[in-house]
Amino acid sequence: MQNPLVEFSLLCFVSMFTMTNPLGAVPIYTSFTNDLSAKESQTVAYKAVLTAFVLLCLFAIAGQLIFNFFSISIHSLKIVGGLIFLAMGWEMLQAKLNRCQQPNETKGQFIDDISITPLGVPMLCGPGAITNAIILMNSCENATMVTILFSSLTLVMLLSLLILISGKRLLAVLGNNGNKIMMRLMGLIVMVIAVEFFFAGLKPIVQDMMTK
Repeated sequence: MQNPLVEFSLLCFVSMFTMTNPLGAVPIYTSFTNDLSAKESQTVAYKAVLTAFVLLCLFAIAGQLIFNFFSISIHSLKIVGGLIFLAMGWEMLQAKLNRCQQPNETKGQFIDDISITPLGVPMLCGPGAITNAIILMNSCENATMVTILFSSLTLVMLLSLLILISGKRLLAVLGNNGNKIMMRLMGLIVMVIAVEFFFAGLKPIVQDMMTK
């Protein structure tokens, strides 16, 4: 018989890795950091992962209270996340996704901007990851399980950082044409995820309206 703590550890790691989906963030990260140096690109990756980590920890600890205080449902968050993903996926499908630095924007401001949105939120810390963090936290029955949850989250974020940095090197090997093909494929996947998020959030709201 398997240890319940081992099962919970696997659940935390697998579900959080799936929901943060760092592999899906690689094409977007690469597109936004095309004109940055290797060091600046790594800074973007560090800040994006740190942003996602801090927010996921915050939502795990106080997510339900925050949602209740502002009368926000997780379904609304899924709809908004779906719309953001849809817009990003459409641009990726045309291999056009590229957030350029504005004339009046410093390099530091540009890096901070793209690190927080869209890389940190909603790519790494999206509706699915937030919901999962809240649910897993509510499932913790003791301090050991809480430790397992945050340890798993830390491990997932470290892997996400490695994947972003390594992913850019891989796409650099593929070249410009290979990068565009990969971006279009990932754009299609992002749009499918967007539709799933949107209707997953819309369905409960419509059902609730129908029952009133």
